[in-house]
Amino acid sequence: MLESKKLINSVLVLSAITLAACAGVANKQSKVSGEWPSFGRDYTNQRMSPLTQINTGNVKKLGLAWQFKTGVSATFQTTPIVSDGVMYVSLPYNHVVALDAKSGRELWRYQHVRKANWKMCCGPANRGVAVSNGKVFIGTVDARLIALNAKNGAKIWDIDVAEDTALSENTSSLSKADAKSQKEQYGGTGIGINMAPVVYHGKVIVGVTGVGYGLHVDTPRLDAPLGAVIGVSGRYGRPGFLAAFNVDSGHRVWQFDTIPSQGWEGAFSETTSDGISLNRDIAAEKANLKNNKDAWRYGGGSAWSTPAIDTKTNTLFFGTGNPSPQMNDISRPGDNLYTVSLVALDTETGKLKWHYQQVPHDVWGYDLASPPVLFDFVKDGKKIPAVGQAGKTGWYYVNDRTTGALLMKSEAFVPQKNLFAKATKEGTVLYPGILGGSNWGPSALDEKTQTSFVAGIHAPIKYTLVEESAKDGLPAIRYASSEPTKDPRWGTVSAINLTTGKIKWQVKTEQPLTGGLLATRGNLLFMGEGDGSFNAYNSNSGDLLWQAKADAGVNAPPISYEIDGVQYIAVVAGGNAIFGYPVGDNVLVYALKK
Repeated sequence: MLESKKLINSVLVLSAITLAACAGVANKQSKVSGEWPSFGRDYTNQRMSPLTQINTGNVKKLGLAWQFKTGVSATFQTTPIVSDGVMYVSLPYNHVVALDAKSGRELWRYQHVRKANWKMCCGPANRGVAVSNGKVFIGTVDARLIALNAKNGAKIWDIDVAEDTALSENTSSLSKADAKSQKEQYGGTGIGINMAPVVYHGKVIVGVTGVGYGLHVDTPRLDAPLGAVIGVSGRYGRPGFLAAFNVDSGHRVWQFDTIPSQGWEGAFSETTSDGISLNRDIAAEKANLKNNKDAWRYGGGSAWSTPAIDTKTNTLFFGTGNPSPQMNDISRPGDNLYTVSLVALDTETGKLKWHYQQVPHDVWGYDLASPPVLFDFVKDGKKIPAVGQAGKTGWYYVNDRTTGALLMKSEAFVPQKNLFAKATKEGTVLYPGILGGSNWGPSALDEKTQTSFVAGIHAPIKYTLVEESAKDGLPAIRYASSEPTKDPRWGTVSAINLTTGKIKWQVKTEQPLTGGLLATRGNLLFMGEGDGSFNAYNSNSGDLLWQAKADAGVNAPPISYEIDGVQYIAVVAGGNAIFGYPVGDNVLVYALKK
């Protein structure tokens, strides 16, 4: 009898603990619903806010609640993080500020000091921080991962993620007959970190960029914002990687190299997985393999976008960049695995589960730049765990989350011409090209309506091949370049039916779109433009319902959060130098006018 009473008491205690734990989880989930705790809001990267206070019926009453001038005017791409009433914002050059998310008052600031003489491959932009375990994590342009105290910004630890060992291209490698050889260089291969980290199971996960970036020449300007990108023949670049670090110590837990030392050449695919010709000379590539068995050492494969994580299966999904040398394939025969691929890893070990290569042997710069998104794909009434990704090719891809098999590829959300055509001496114009398609800006997804929202870029690009034989004791010259044409450019906002792949509605904008989207349960879609416009659309129809103006390009992803019963919409306005959009230093936060 006594044992029975003990057992009953034990059950009651356990029940009470379970109820309390459930209540705690429920309270936390309720609280998180009003926050923006991670880059994609949660591990799915859907960027769908559940908040409804601001909706299609009252969005016209939206007004500026507060703004904050950061004091750092440069390309600004960050997603603000909001947790426990504090907004954490990473600034260009990796400075960080913490703000009162209700008033915009500065709470603390971390001033980053870069390593001396470190070359930035890709400009000063950073795409956000991660906040967890009382720490703020940021990856830096000088390839460091830093943990700050979330309460005061004090540095807790600071580690080197990678050394800058890659040989970088320069204009001396170009033909003297090419006017580009006299242009100013403003970017090239060099390792750094652009992505916002993500924290999972006590690990902070981040990847490196710039390992196959190519030579960028000519200062960006409004009439030709990108300038020329040149792929120089030679041993430029190094393998990229994604790695996990212990949140408490910074100790490296695992590392996945995006270029394997064995099997990197792949199957020498003549087509994409869905049968489109890649215009490859497979026989010549195979013959060239014997002279380039070490190509993997210079392979490229940057990791540009914050991973999505399936918490049920502990699977991480991320996209990889172009192979190196960029656009110049003479020294890298084969498929160049795992570049231009969607990759699935085990979150605990970093081991490869599967990969899906969108473009084998890429020579156009078709990085998987936009972050992957997790959702349940509905087919024939059945739900299939899936991962979606908006490609630079101009298609939206949906893959089986378990196997990597392609489930659906949408119709093109931007115009397409001469896709996968090779560079020629006369110059080949194709689109989408190196800019996309969909660039780094994240898409948004409404799982209930099976709709993906994608910001697109129409920018015709000319790909030119330069070849000169060795003469007068000088080596042979070979390189390919890409540069914008003088043809009209524009942007598109598309709502894509994920079941059929058809476009439900589409809005055309005057400028190519880079920055990203926010969807809300108030049936709204928010998006910024390079001219400073910040727009709200009806997510069901694409009708423009509201617009505000900033003094710099709004080229970063918006977020939404709630404090004391008030819903806010926040976005940074700092432009984008590569696209020629005016730079600035504003954090802008909107709410309904009383």
